[in-house]
Amino acid sequence: MRRYFEDFAIGETWASEPFTLSQDAIIGYARDYDPQPIHIDPEKAADGPFGSVIASGWQIAALSMRVFVEAGGYGETPVVGMGIDELRWRRPVRPGDRLRVVRTVVETERSKTRPGFGVVRTQISVTNQDDEVVMTMVSLGRVPCRPVPARA
Repeated sequence: MRRYFEDFAIGETWASEPFTLSQDAIIGYARDYDPQPIHIDPEKAADGPFGSVIASGWQIAALSMRVFVEAGGYGETPVVGMGIDELRWRRPVRPGDRLRVVRTVVETERSKTRPGFGVVRTQISVTNQDDEVVMTMVSLGRVPCRPVPARA
């Protein structure tokens, strides 16, 4: 299904199915992208400020996008990411945590400089199995507007 800018409504909400983050997944991601001891070394992490390995916040941000896209949140619409505002990592994510992503459309605005597109702002919140918020952010995406039929 293709969605156009006009199809997005303020207040529209999408929620993912819960998913579990394993220690292997946390360490694997961190080895490639955020190789700090608190993310890759269980022994050093045990003596650190969190008492165990925790996920990189960047991994949680990337996962929030992946689960949305895999669930078909944008359908076949080619959305171009324009940026992230207000990214906050609120709590550590530990191995075995079950996470859930909720995205809510908070603003839509037709582009003044590119009339064939609009900007959709979504508030994203990731919670754990105890309904504690672990990450929040606002994303901005450029979405194509519905084509105007050619006049006969």
